Amino acid sequence: MTPIATSNGAAREASGGRPRILIPEKVSPDGLAMLKPHFDVDVRLGMTPEELISQIPGYHGLIVQSETKITEGVLAAGKKLRVVARAGVGVDNINVPEATSRGIIVVNSPSGNILAAAEHTIALLLATARNIGRADGSLKQGGWERSKLVGIEVGRKVLGIVGLGKVGMNVARMAKGLGMQVMAVDPYANPDMARQAGVDLASSLHEILPIVDFLTIHTPLLATTLDLVGQEEFKLMKKTARVLNVARGGVYNEAALLKALDEGWIAGAGIDVFTSEPPAADSAAGLIAKHPKVVATPHLGASTIEAQENVSIDVCTQVLEILRGGLPTSAVNAPIILPEEYRKLQPFVQLIEKMGRLYMQHFVRSKGGLVGGRTFELVYHGDLAGMPNTKPLYAALVKGLVASFSETHVNIVNAALIAKEKGIKISETHSHQPGEQTYANLVTLRAHADDGSGQQTIEGYASGKRLYISKLDRFSATFSPEGTMIILHNYDEPGKIGGVGMVLGSHGINIRFMQVASLDPELKGAEAGAVKENEALMILGIDRPVDEKVMEGLRKSEGVLDVVLVQL
Repeated sequence: MTPIATSNGAAREASGGRPRILIPEKVSPDGLAMLKPHFDVDVRLGMTPEELISQIPGYHGLIVQSETKITEGVLAAGKKLRVVARAGVGVDNINVPEATSRGIIVVNSPSGNILAAAEHTIALLLATARNIGRADGSLKQGGWERSKLVGIEVGRKVLGIVGLGKVGMNVARMAKGLGMQVMAVDPYANPDMARQAGVDLASSLHEILPIVDFLTIHTPLLATTLDLVGQEEFKLMKKTARVLNVARGGVYNEAALLKALDEGWIAGAGIDVFTSEPPAADSAAGLIAKHPKVVATPHLGASTIEAQENVSIDVCTQVLEILRGGLPTSAVNAPIILPEEYRKLQPFVQLIEKMGRLYMQHFVRSKGGLVGGRTFELVYHGDLAGMPNTKPLYAALVKGLVASFSETHVNIVNAALIAKEKGIKISETHSHQPGEQTYANLVTLRAHADDGSGQQTIEGYASGKRLYISKLDRFSATFSPEGTMIILHNYDEPGKIGGVGMVLGSHGINIRFMQVASLDPELKGAEAGAVKENEALMILGIDRPVDEKVMEGLRKSEGVLDVVLVQL
């Protein structure tokens, strides 16, 4: 598997080289300018499928539009791929299930071309109403066919919209501005928003078909929307009705649409998308494109300067974030992270990964323990407990736990699969009990032995961009989990700090920070005979890694019970 990590620096190769991004289609330079300072960006237009497969093994990111097919073969060859970005909305040209199985994040830009698609729908609506295509072609051929090209007015006509999402709602508002009556079919539409926009909601497609003068569909192409309108549906429509498609080829059955036009079941169509692009000349799509009752455009719904800039900036921003260890905002194969969620989660993604790494180095590696046979519990407190999407936090813990014994990269797409493969059991708890913690956003990591033999605990919180560990097992602390640290379990007695300082100083090691973590007050006196009240942890941040000779010198210091080297 080649998924992405959730920590900064994740996409860098072991050799220290910069991540590489391949762009085989034209993408607005505004987005690319964001990537070039950080990554090696190769724009190679016109690549054949064979060339793509041969070149993709060297790349960490891939940005495409609609023409490049990202097949199973491409994804299998892309051993380093962490993200595939579609500069647009539809991902029909990307094998999303295969990408998911390989832990590759697929992102798109669902909002960058909303206005462009809505405007193009209205353009086709008006063009079909007034026979613009035929009139333009006739005039260019020297004709003057005014009497043959009488159109209709759109004011007071009924527009039916299937799919009242962002594009559909924009189309509705524009149509209302033209004086049209708008009806919509969408089981998930917000009735209040529809009412405010002046849209009448219908319960089914068949309910509106006999009523509408124009029909437009704005849905993704799914099993439930493939061939949504076929012969049966066309026969229910007015003979004067016209259909529009700026969504995805295939929502109208193309053979049925061709027959509906030839038989006069409907009056015309405005079509921007086809099942195969460009359509073959003798196919149903090709015949529709050349039909005299059709205004056809070559997939121009998102082809405005502004839309191309928007989607380029959007997906390049996501690629930048992902390859630097951040979170996607429009992942197709992972939960969508809203911007406000992103801002709140990002420091905790880093914190929880560090907690996982700290657990492995402090409790497991140094003491010869195992991750297996334990169940990990993440407990979210305060405002964090109310976050609806915590999958990035789950993924961060998996990343932290596996980082010390595996090169596997982890992200929100494949975290659960990797945890299962590694035998890591993780539960999540959202604690809403008021007044139970000191900090507004606290995370508790507990490791429970399956045989009931014991529990280990790490707690941490974020304050702005600073991360802190507030509890390490039985000891209360406040230190930043960063860099190289030495954690000494000792008896807190006079002279202890000086003795440790002498050992490190004799080896030329500088101490960046030091903190003494005392025994949790709740344990003092509660476990008489089991612990001594002056037990403590001495946490030292040092300026460089140390060798075993230094560690052995610290272990021999009087009153030192254990010494652990941690690198975060």
